[in-house]
Amino acid sequence: MIIRNGQVVLKDSVVKKDIRIENGKIATIADYIAPDGSEELDVQGKHIFPGLIDMHVHLREPGFEKKEDIESGSKAAVKGGFTQVCCMPNTNPVTDNKVVVTYIKARAKEVNLCKVHPIGAITKGLQGEEMAGIAGMKKAGAVAISDDGVAVKNARLMRLAMEYAKGFNIICLCHCEDKDLVDGGSVHEGLSATIAGLKGIPRAAEDVIIAREISLAETLDTPVHICHVSTYSGVRMIRDAKRAGIKVTAETCPHYYMATDEIIRTYDTNTKVNPPIREEIDKQAILEGLKDGTIDCIVTDHAPHHADDKNVEYNLAAFGISGIETSFGFAITYLYKAGVLTLPEIAEKMSYNPAKILGLEGGEIKEGGVADLTIADLEERWVVDPQKFVSKGKNSPFSGYELQGVVDYTIVDGEIKYKA
Repeated sequence: MIIRNGQVVLKDSVVKKDIRIENGKIATIADYIAPDGSEELDVQGKHIFPGLIDMHVHLREPGFEKKEDIESGSKAAVKGGFTQVCCMPNTNPVTDNKVVVTYIKARAKEVNLCKVHPIGAITKGLQGEEMAGIAGMKKAGAVAISDDGVAVKNARLMRLAMEYAKGFNIICLCHCEDKDLVDGGSVHEGLSATIAGLKGIPRAAEDVIIAREISLAETLDTPVHICHVSTYSGVRMIRDAKRAGIKVTAETCPHYYMATDEIIRTYDTNTKVNPPIREEIDKQAILEGLKDGTIDCIVTDHAPHHADDKNVEYNLAAFGISGIETSFGFAITYLYKAGVLTLPEIAEKMSYNPAKILGLEGGEIKEGGVADLTIADLEERWVVDPQKFVSKGKNSPFSGYELQGVVDYTIVDGEIKYKA
């Protein structure tokens, strides 16, 4: 295939080029490529990004297919422009052994849309008591380990897990939350929680575990990755740690850089997410962290739920937002169009850095590289309508938001897997 006239988003520039794909790889990038009988795709006026990579999603299979499954999640991913996704282990059975990892890989291959990389559990059953079989999971294809929605409470066990991960050349992805400090809270502890009459979660619940993981990373001289950062104080700690040479990386999600906790005053349970959406000071710190490189990645924490999980009282509702189909639009609207990040910087946060942190193939457009590409119209406007999501999860609080940036094609290994 020859892709013509696209604005190609490279690591440090955006240039108009033709791209020739051969055997799933990018064979040539040039000002003009002569016709050679190959299929041609003219994308005049559109931008070509390295295939987006979401290193934090929940595909729910096995066990919770009522919420999402690998097929529906993969369809949502390619519609959102994602060529690779990494799925969290809070399945049933838990992804804490090589059998479940192998099953997920096989199902993804059968579905044959985006690349699906399983993330194994740190502890058996996510119980925080006994380490899972890290070696077997790594051999079967797990790209990282995480207890996802639960922080490993035992600091000694967390230290051992980080040492094991270092030995197997994979990384711990850390959900930072002290359950005792959460104490049954469901939203950010602040004015909006008081007005709504809902129990709050203090920043400290997240921050004390971020501090612990950074300290362990320094002690062991091993990398650690902090999931879905939501607090200004967390951003500050990660920035200071990086300046000190500690091997820490971090991610955040669209709802933390473009919304504040005022959104909860509607009592829409779709606003309930973990960690909670916080205040303006946190939002601004996250934007600054994205801008200065403190926060390495933008992920979705795509958490699809059945309507029954959300159509209850706020305190009883499940945490989570279905976000994989809106993430690119939010990045273009709230980061690029708002002048926070350049297009190469968005590609870095959503492609290059996730690939680098997890050791995945892809993440940039280069000759000889894998032909994973996301082609989008950055001017086209659209309105979020969760009922039109292809994900089973319609749980988004952003219905009616007008965004710019529409994915036209998602190409995986040189094959068009999604066309608008």
